[in-house]
Amino acid sequence: MAGPCSPLTRRTVLIGTAAMLSTTSLGAGCATRPPADPRSQPLRDPFTVGVASGDPAADGVVLWTRLAPSPLADDGLGGMPPRPVDVEWELATDEGFRQVEQRGRSVAVPEAGHSVHIELTGLRPGGEYFYRFRAAGHLSPVGRTRTAPAPTTTGSALTMCFASCSQYEHGWFTAYRRLAAEHPDVILHLGDYQYEYATDDYSLPGGNVRHHVGPETETLANYRQRYAQYKTDPDLQAAHAVAPWLVLWDDHELDNNWADEVPENSQTGFRTRRAAAFQAYYENMPLRRSSMPRGIDMQLYRRVQWGGLVTFHLLDTRQYRDDQPCSDQFMSDCPQRPDPTRSITGAEQESWLLDGFRRSQARWNVLGQQVFFSQLDLTPGPGRGFNVDAWDGYVGSRDRIVAGLRNSPVRNAVVLTGDVHSHWAAEIRERFDDPTSTAVGTELVSSSITSGGDGSETRPEMAAVLAENPHIRFFNNRRGYVRTRFTPDELRADFHVVPFVSQPDAAVQTAASFVVPDRDPTLHPA
Repeated sequence: MAGPCSPLTRRTVLIGTAAMLSTTSLGAGCATRPPADPRSQPLRDPFTVGVASGDPAADGVVLWTRLAPSPLADDGLGGMPPRPVDVEWELATDEGFRQVEQRGRSVAVPEAGHSVHIELTGLRPGGEYFYRFRAAGHLSPVGRTRTAPAPTTTGSALTMCFASCSQYEHGWFTAYRRLAAEHPDVILHLGDYQYEYATDDYSLPGGNVRHHVGPETETLANYRQRYAQYKTDPDLQAAHAVAPWLVLWDDHELDNNWADEVPENSQTGFRTRRAAAFQAYYENMPLRRSSMPRGIDMQLYRRVQWGGLVTFHLLDTRQYRDDQPCSDQFMSDCPQRPDPTRSITGAEQESWLLDGFRRSQARWNVLGQQVFFSQLDLTPGPGRGFNVDAWDGYVGSRDRIVAGLRNSPVRNAVVLTGDVHSHWAAEIRERFDDPTSTAVGTELVSSSITSGGDGSETRPEMAAVLAENPHIRFFNNRRGYVRTRFTPDELRADFHVVPFVSQPDAAVQTAASFVVPDRDPTLHPA
């Protein structure tokens, strides 16, 4: 029900208990209901971990925040009292909030880490909006978000940046700050948003730049504290506030190289740890309620439509995979590797993806996923060696996806990848061992934000490796992200790097640029 002041102009959907505001503006000192416990002390500023938005649709988007006046508290509760807290929100068409489109109230509860997920509908397609929250008399930072264009719209361009792998200890998140300065329409994060290790368990040769708080993450309190530490970083907050995010996990959100219910190393209580990691991930990401975890299960693979221009098929290559072959030894080859019965996606997700290809009407089909898709023989000369934690460990899975692309209406296929802490560009071939076989798509791989430290332009062994893999067109070992621009006629990819992360405020540089023309699945230097 609308209050006596400004009425709602659009339909509003909230997660949790909702009621409409009876005041005109959060910035004008809106009144809140009395706290549940009048004896409780007033909260300090609870918006220490920033704001975010995600999963845009043509008529709506998800708004997110989490209340945490003491974000690094060991109990993972962020300094919040053990009671529900009212959170008010506003959405406007201008940054000054003179034209408020929607406003409402939700309740942040301790069982959800005092996180707030607001699912909005009734917005106009292709719109730019600004949002903010208020709780306990405190006002949050302002975030910018967008809705997707109408389903049939293909004319307008999409600027999308994608990134992965931000190990807090390995450096400053300058690349996030530079990414935010691009003012993209959408940001895609492909996993390893945070790392599970205790302080200095994953160290650079010269020592780490910063240090984790707390032990290795195993409990819900541990994971909540670790996300809070990452989210207090101002560069990451800037990237979250500038555009809606599409998020996926990889392994470090739970445990290095995990595969379904199999941890990297034998450990008791892994299912309990997995449930805790999933719960904390949902609490800290701008996801829809359809991704709310249920014990050790969480629906993360999904499609996001950007008008008729781009369909994003967002994959989960961790939760349903068979265990890695070859005893998960890096640079391995073994008879298990090409076994067609093994899967990195699981049968249900694979069927869902192939059905999406068959139904495709978009100009560009983008697979957002975690690990290297193209074949990559890492052993120069005689013999072969592969990273079996990637699609090279699941050759049957990859063959079926490549065949699905080739035998479907998909017009332009692009695979976007993270994980490997370096930039790559590749052409996806029907048969990777035959350089003359037909190209069915392209793969763009983003380097890390910080993981691996400063990096370098190249590595000594790479000339020989690239000679063994002629479908690989580009490699760079600096930290950074990839800026893409989709139009009806082409995809342009700019590989952006920073020269160092061991100190803050590095300038961004462009290491290489490629163009993929419409209906031409090959890479052209720009």
